[in-house]
Amino acid sequence: MTTPYPRTALEAIGRRRFLRTVWPWRSLAYLSTTLPSALTALVLLTLLGLPWVVLLRWFTTRADQPLGKMLFLALLGTGLIMAVGPLGAMPLATLERLRLRLIDDRPVTAGHRPPSEATPWAWLRTRYAEAATWRELGYLCLMATVVPVLYGVVGLVVLLLGVYAASPVLVQDGETVTLGFGEVATVGETLPYAIIGLLLLPTLVPYLLTSLAGVHGALARALLHGGSDERLRAELVEVSRSRARLVAAFEAERRRIERDLHDGAQQRLVGLTLQLGLARLDLPPGSASAQAVATAHEQAKQLMAELREFIHGIHPQVLTDRGLTAAVQELASQAAIEVVVHGELTGRLPDHIEATAYFVVAEALTNVAKHSAATRAAVTVRQQHDRLIVEIDDDGRGGADPAGGTGLTGLADRVAVVDGRMLLSSPVGGPTRICVELPCG
Repeated sequence: MTTPYPRTALEAIGRRRFLRTVWPWRSLAYLSTTLPSALTALVLLTLLGLPWVVLLRWFTTRADQPLGKMLFLALLGTGLIMAVGPLGAMPLATLERLRLRLIDDRPVTAGHRPPSEATPWAWLRTRYAEAATWRELGYLCLMATVVPVLYGVVGLVVLLLGVYAASPVLVQDGETVTLGFGEVATVGETLPYAIIGLLLLPTLVPYLLTSLAGVHGALARALLHGGSDERLRAELVEVSRSRARLVAAFEAERRRIERDLHDGAQQRLVGLTLQLGLARLDLPPGSASAQAVATAHEQAKQLMAELREFIHGIHPQVLTDRGLTAAVQELASQAAIEVVVHGELTGRLPDHIEATAYFVVAEALTNVAKHSAATRAAVTVRQQHDRLIVEIDDDGRGGADPAGGTGLTGLADRVAVVDGRMLLSSPVGGPTRICVELPCG
């Protein structure tokens, strides 16, 4: 089986014939080009944190400065870093993503979203609200503080091995020279150090440099790569927002239809019913015309009752006027079985949440009457922190299964539209409980 080609420096270290590959040289190029980025980050962080530098200098020399002045400097330094730091971190992050290709063949992309408007303020508002921007600022701080320390430690190790290898040339007889962990005075005494240096320089140093470059690259990728996670997160946010807009638009359209039917079609139907009633009085009793008008009059009254019921089903007026608890109590009074309502709401909730809870209760009570053979049901409506809890219990035979029909699935879908959830407990033999949680903060 063919071994896949390593995509990163860390993957290459564990492969055979690593020293014969190009990865040590790619790592060396990456480490060599880190110095300008680290110096840029250090200068920028020093300039932004200059008040902190002054404050630390006071503490090291004299700490008799007023507390208010020291606190002002601390707040000023922190504010400058938080306010201006992201503007300097973003160009540096762009450069670092380009350099990362030296030791990482995987694609790397920024996690920034496009602004909602093509204006500078919209761009700033979007950037300062993104997690990717603050990760880039964190990377800048690491480049100015931690990275120089790590590079310095590795550089000292490489320098020490180089001194070991060149020690026979550096030592002159009669003069004592310190070689890290020991002192030598003659060329003969340097031979063990020279052998160690000549052996480790071509073998240990490539692994050491590649490990450092790989760790640095992994840190850079973790902080600077947006990738699919950022895109998915942005798409999820947009889907949530669009769903909220669709819910609001649907609720507004339903109210418009209700208003048009109530103020238009229903009023005209009422007028037609009255005219038919008056015409019925003017016709001779028992005549064919009177019988036809009487039939039309009864049909008009029946149609008006059906239209009134239809309008009530679109959006009940009691829900608009008196709130969810009163609307649920009206549902209970019209149910085919005894329904007890426990309402603990003290105020009004968002319209779309009240409408969703109302229709969930209505559908659940309809299912109870049709399928459960229950004699009694209870509805509890309460608000817990920022969530509306609606519970429907019945003493029926249980065994409710969402896979057996579309009723329970439709309830779950209606609840999910407003980012809520529905829980069902219905063992065979009963009882059945439906618990719905809706966000209402």
